[in-house]
Amino acid sequence: MSQTSPLISTLKRELKAHGITYADVALHLELSEASVKRLFSEKNFTLQRLESICSLINIELSDLVLKMQQDQPRLSQLSHEQEKEITEDLLLLLVAVSVINGMSYEDILQLYDIAPTDCLRKLVKLDKLQLIELLPGNRIKLRVAPNFSWRPNGPIQRFFHQKVEQDFFNSKFEKSTEKLVVCNALLSDIANARIQKKMDKLSKEFNELMQDDLNTPMNKKHGTTMVLAIRQWQYGLFKQLTK
Repeated sequence: MSQTSPLISTLKRELKAHGITYADVALHLELSEASVKRLFSEKNFTLQRLESICSLINIELSDLVLKMQQDQPRLSQLSHEQEKEITEDLLLLLVAVSVINGMSYEDILQLYDIAPTDCLRKLVKLDKLQLIELLPGNRIKLRVAPNFSWRPNGPIQRFFHQKVEQDFFNSKFEKSTEKLVVCNALLSDIANARIQKKMDKLSKEFNELMQDDLNTPMNKKHGTTMVLAIRQWQYGLFKQLTK
C-alpha cells in the first residue's frame, strides 16, 4: 500500500496547525503558489522538497512519518466473523497472536516448528483480514491500536476459555515469574467501577511494556500472560445457602 497519500495529508494538517499557507511554502521553495498547489494535489514531491517543507515546521521527515502512522486509523477490535475465521485455523491463530505480541516473521520461524511457506500463507491471510500489512521482505506492520482487545465473549475469548483456561491455572504460582492474587470484599458498584478503571490502566501499561521490549532479542523474552478478572460472583456452594 502506498504511503504517499497519507504522508502528504499528514503534512498538510501539520502545516495548517502551524498557520503556514501554500503561499508560505511557495516562498520557501522559490516556486509559484500555483505550482505548490499542484504538487500537493498530485502528491508529487521529491524527498528534498519534503525535507525542506518539514524544516518550515521544525520537524524531521522521520517525525512526519511517525505522525502519519499515529494518525492512521487502527483496529481496536475484529469483527465476530474475523475472529471466527481465525479460531477455525489453529496455525492462523498462533501466527495472529504472535504478531500482535510484536513478533516478526523471523521470530515466528525461530520459535515455532512452522514451514516458512505455511507461515507466509497465514501472514497473507492476516493481511486480507486487515490485522496486519505485509510489507516487502516479509516485514509486518500491525494495523491494531494499542488498546486492541478480543471481543468480549467472542470466538477467540471463548476458545481460550475452553482450551487454555484450565491449563493456565494448573500451577502453584510459586516461581519468581508467577503471581496469583485473589481478593474478596463487599464492594459497591462505584468501588467496583474504580477497580475496573485500575485494571484498564494496568492492561495499558502491560501493552506499553511489550512495545518497549520489541527490540529486545527473542532469547531474552518469554511468553507471558496476565489475567485480570473481577465480577460480582458467589461460589456455587455458598449460593445454595443464600436466602
